[in-house]
Amino acid sequence: MQDQHEQGLIVTSGLYVVATPLGNLGDITLRALDVLRGVDAIACEDTRHTRRLLDHYGIQAPAFALHEHNEAAAAQKLIAMLGAGKRVALVSDAGTPCISDPGARAVAAVRAAGYPVIPLPGPNAAAAVLSAGGLDYPHFLFVGFLPNKRTARRQQIEALRSISATLVFYEAPHRIVDTVADLAEMLEPARTLVIARELTKLFEQIAAVPLAEAPAWLAADPNRQRGEFVLLVSAPPPADELSAEVLRTLKLLLAELPLKQAVKLAAEISGRPKNALYEQALAWKDQKL
Repeated sequence: MQDQHEQGLIVTSGLYVVATPLGNLGDITLRALDVLRGVDAIACEDTRHTRRLLDHYGIQAPAFALHEHNEAAAAQKLIAMLGAGKRVALVSDAGTPCISDPGARAVAAVRAAGYPVIPLPGPNAAAAVLSAGGLDYPHFLFVGFLPNKRTARRQQIEALRSISATLVFYEAPHRIVDTVADLAEMLEPARTLVIARELTKLFEQIAAVPLAEAPAWLAADPNRQRGEFVLLVSAPPPADELSAEVLRTLKLLLAELPLKQAVKLAAEISGRPKNALYEQALAWKDQKL
């Protein structure tokens, strides 16, 4: 016989961190529905947004706001409710709470106060795109949202450049063009960019394009710039491996410029290490290519 945890029932007072659908309401789990129906209150990023989900499933629990501007005060409200033996759920507008969404500070405060925090796994935009993106690499780094300001954004991209992992970003429609342009300019052109938007919704789109071609791909159709985005950038090529595109660039430059100048310019264009390019140029010179 299954115990109460296995059945998805609430067995104790505590904070239940509940993942909710990204768009398609059918993606909610049975356990999440059981918990949302059984709690005394629901803390949510936007009460109006969450109410649509609750109304769809006939859930009557009262909701109150917990967002980035009131998280400290809302956390104290949570703790007071838990102290009174209440059961509270925490949700975000979509996906798993506390991942590029408010809630982490409230969860930390609840744990520090000695009350249980119970996670309910479910929809997550980053995991969904990693599963469908087709980038075969064993490691990934979740970055979330890059800074709004260009200088800070480019500094962070530069800091991420050498990390041997698939990079995972979230992005908003009003910043997507600038962010993709910076990624294309600052990272190796041979990398692949997976662009996913409107996950689980009517206009869902997932496309994989060479990073160097991504700005033109976005510009070719204004619809490609709409919706909420997840971006995957493939891991950097091995330091000692030069792609066919980089080799072609180096050959063209060597045909017109002195070796050192050609290597310097090729490194700036491709982002590959000068030493590797210099060694390749010398090898070609020895072979009289």
